[in-house]
Amino acid sequence: MPDRIYLSSPHISAEGYEMQYIKEAFASNWIAPLGRNVDEFEKEMAAQVGTKSAVALSSGTAAIHMALKAADVGAGDIVFCPSLTFSATANPIIYQNAIPVFIDSNYETWNMCPAALEQAFAKYNPKAVIVVHIYGLAADMEQITASCRRYHVPLIEDAAESLGTYYRGKHTGTFGAYGIFSFNGNKIITTSGGGMLVSDNEEKVTKVKFWATQSKDPARHYQHSELGFNYRMSNVLAGIGRGQLKVLDRRVQKKKYIYEFYNRQLGRLAGVGFMPVNEWNQPNYWLSCMTLSGKVRPLDVIEALEAENIESRPIWKPLHRQPFFAGCDFIGSGVAEEIYENGVCLPSDTKMSDTDLTRVTKIIKSLW
Repeated sequence: MPDRIYLSSPHISAEGYEMQYIKEAFASNWIAPLGRNVDEFEKEMAAQVGTKSAVALSSGTAAIHMALKAADVGAGDIVFCPSLTFSATANPIIYQNAIPVFIDSNYETWNMCPAALEQAFAKYNPKAVIVVHIYGLAADMEQITASCRRYHVPLIEDAAESLGTYYRGKHTGTFGAYGIFSFNGNKIITTSGGGMLVSDNEEKVTKVKFWATQSKDPARHYQHSELGFNYRMSNVLAGIGRGQLKVLDRRVQKKKYIYEFYNRQLGRLAGVGFMPVNEWNQPNYWLSCMTLSGKVRPLDVIEALEAENIESRPIWKPLHRQPFFAGCDFIGSGVAEEIYENGVCLPSDTKMSDTDLTRVTKIIKSLW
């Protein structure tokens, strides 16, 4: 069996930056949650993306949950959410006993369609809007933020997949009231597991830190006046994140190289298209995604690669078609479904060599 090629796996720095901070945590005997690495990682992330404050959490999902709570989303409230995304975007809406309304994508960005969002505003009065930047592609933030301002609704950015992505020169995750990032093992940089909430509202970030640390009141004894959550990041994992931040630009460059390699090799095949990259969008190219409109279908590509020990996967299945969310309203014309039915995520691991990339493209070309 040939060597495994992964979709997107962890990539530790050659310089060993991560071990430097991990060793510091062990040397200080501070391998518990919180600690110096957590404090510094929060400061470094806020500086990286250009926000006033950040809080390191146990996952990106936890960050979305805390953002919704900070936005005062509660039982029975409506929250707009893209349909073309991973379920972790919408699950925290349910944690808050709120109601998701799913919004369609557009072909220009693959993200939330501004026109469908306006249709949703005409029908509902939401408590919050969640926008996602899937696969590292920026949503059309100019139109989306304008709509949210017009209706006085807070915007939460799920930038789990888009660390290192810029929209008109500004980092994704910094346009809304709250932005969230994920450091899951498959993301462009990782802490093994973890996430970050960023915001310019320092008072709200302080409150999130309180909630995420079990809502412990400042008393000599253990006292809790609010519901708490065990959502803080460990000092060891934050050390990994600090080291990974040092190579973020390098990872973005490699992801772009992978995308451009695929585009050169496969872009002229009949019926092949690639995810949209616009002049105002500087993506991190987290996953290189291809669409197919001819006889060769996504499953053909996935199975051909799988037979050679190469990982790929379908585009996200729209949430309004997921069994758990059956009954939730959907606003749109079916663009998200068409992208899902015709799309495939190609292996985009930053450890891939040109030999690996050639191996992938050769297998795919053989299907034509």
